[in-house]
Amino acid sequence: MKKKFLSAVLCAAMVGSMAACGLKSPETSTTAATQAAANEEDKSEEKADDGQEEKEKEKGDAADAAGGADSPAANDPEVTLVYAEVNPPDSLIGKVDVKFKETVEELSGGSIKIDLQASGVLGAEGDVLDNMLGGVGTIDMARVSVSTLSGYGVPKSTLLAIPYTFVDREHFWTFAASDVAQEIMNETQEVGLGVRGLFYGEEGFRHIFTSKEIAGLEDLAGLKIRVSTDPVMVNMINALGANATVVAYTELYSSLQTGVVDGAENPISNYQANAFTEVAPYLILDGHQLGLIEVIITDAAWDKLTDAQKDCMMQAAEIAGAYNKEMVQESEDQVLEELKADGIHVVDVTDKAPWVDACKDVIADASKDYADLYQKIVDLAK
Repeated sequence: MKKKFLSAVLCAAMVGSMAACGLKSPETSTTAATQAAANEEDKSEEKADDGQEEKEKEKGDAADAAGGADSPAANDPEVTLVYAEVNPPDSLIGKVDVKFKETVEELSGGSIKIDLQASGVLGAEGDVLDNMLGGVGTIDMARVSVSTLSGYGVPKSTLLAIPYTFVDREHFWTFAASDVAQEIMNETQEVGLGVRGLFYGEEGFRHIFTSKEIAGLEDLAGLKIRVSTDPVMVNMINALGANATVVAYTELYSSLQTGVVDGAENPISNYQANAFTEVAPYLILDGHQLGLIEVIITDAAWDKLTDAQKDCMMQAAEIAGAYNKEMVQESEDQVLEELKADGIHVVDVTDKAPWVDACKDVIADASKDYADLYQKIVDLAK
């Protein structure tokens, strides 16, 4: 009798473990019925054993819920994935990276290790992408800005970098849960880029900050504003009257300090976390772009994983995305209050119409090849 009961419990624990990593068993309902029958049949025996088996079952269920040693991926070959991030781990998006890392490791029972290399130690985003797409093999995963990714032969991603596309963050999160988002994320696979997307996120609206005092759009005239190599961003900054200047993100602080550039643009969480406030204390909240990010993994690294490990990665992606959505607004509000308290000169743009009008040709040009798809993104705000 006791063997029958232990067999039923073990079966249930295995099914629970599958569910913890997003796996589904075709016999879940049958197993549940078998377990219930076994529990009823052996009730008196459990009491005689002072509930020891029940305690062990509860402990196993708790472990299953978090992955742990009972995860179906726990006994898979161990793999370590190097994950690149240009921002510090205590930045808003750095915290999302950490959440993803911890969740993957927990759900996989430790068979997947994420080696998070933050603060740009592996180079700027362009360097990281060159490494991943070039098959170098020393970087397996990265959190990259969608605007950076758009310059690598995935034209649909360009639509997400178009200025003033997302009216608010609720608009973005509606998009992130849509089929349109999945279509754009799948593009890297369709064009054979060698990487695949795991999930989208956002690090707040991007604003312009400078070393020289600015009060409005007209004050940007002639200023050298740092940009990435993304052509949409370059064209947008030039359209606003400034001079777009390409500088590696890892060199931005020194470039601001020495006057190579007069300013840059970033979400305010990264502006604070990277101490750009020390060399560029003027911030204008134009919100020209929502800082969209995508976590990507190379096909070579993905192919190293077992099916159970892949399921754990995808469930961790869902959890990290939900965490991002939950904490971003509160975090951004807190950072803004801290910036004001620290004496940063903050100018709020109450009327964005002149800014949008200045960018109208950039918006039209960047969306023309996929006008219908872009309109679907815009319509998700309704």
